[in-house]
Parts: sequence; structure tokens; C-alpha cells
Amino acid sequence: MTDPVDLEEETRILAEVHPAPARLAFSLFVQYALALLVLYLAFAHPPELVFQIVLIVIALGFIYLAEQGRRVKGMVIYLSRQRLWDSKGREIAKLDQIKSVDRGALAFKPSNGFLLRLDSAPGRVWVPGLWWRLGRSIGVGGVTPAGATKFMGEMIATLLNERDIQRANED
Repeated sequence: MTDPVDLEEETRILAEVHPAPARLAFSLFVQYALALLVLYLAFAHPPELVFQIVLIVIALGFIYLAEQGRRVKGMVIYLSRQRLWDSKGREIAKLDQIKSVDRGALAFKPSNGFLLRLDSAPGRVWVPGLWWRLGRSIGVGGVTPAGATKFMGEMIATLLNERDIQRANED
């Protein structure tokens, strides 16, 4: 039987990341402004019908992206010793699946974020401004505050180092 203290330690939240209100507001402002600008171009100086339709579709795309980004307002990303998940209950990754964390300045990662490399490809998911999963890569960040996201990336790196040391001691 497992010790209740150990069970509590395994499920305890070690880090959490919320969207930064100012970064989220700026992101939404830019996307809605681009949509308005493209709509203005489509109707103020109408080009040929085909190009006008293309401009309208692009503007609708910006509005769609902004609406998807607006929905992350109350979301949170949590980290425990076992997994990384968001406040909607979607599992981002289990710590056993993670091979490495890339936090470098030149890494292909979200703004103020980090990149996780997995050993398998669990499927594609995109939560604009918060996290995405594509193939064997997961990006966390975007409209998140730099300090909290950096702390979470460091915590994951520490947990991976502990796991590697534990596996080396078992062998």
C-alpha cells in the first residue's frame, strides 16, 4: 500500500502558469486591428471580386484567431511530478513522455516560453497564446508571463534530471 504522504507529493501542483492580462489584451488588440484593417482594404478600395473575397476570408481568419485567443483568459497550465495539464482537464504531456526541455534564446518556441520534446507523438492540439502540441513537440508560452513560464520550464528540467538520475541508479 502506498503511503498517503507519497501520494500527496505525487499529485501536488509544483507550478502553474496563467495568461498575463496585458500580453493577452495586446495580442487580442493586434488581431482585431488587423481584421479591421483588412476589412477596410476589402471595402474602401474594392479590388476585383476574387481578391475582395480573399481579403474578407483573411479578416475572418484574424477574427477567429482572436476569439480563440480570448477564450484562454481564465485558463491555467499546471505541473505536478506526474504530468502537465491545463485547467480544462486536457493533458498536455506526462513527464514520462518528455525527453528534453529547450529553453534557449534561439529555440523554436513560443514567446516567453519553452519547448518540450516527446518520445512519441500524442496528437495535435493548439490553444492560442498558451500552448500547442505538434508531432513530438510541445510549446508552452505566448501570452504567459516570462517569470512563471521560465520557472515551470526549470521545474520540468529538474524533474527530468531527477528521473534520469533515478534510472541510472536503478541500472
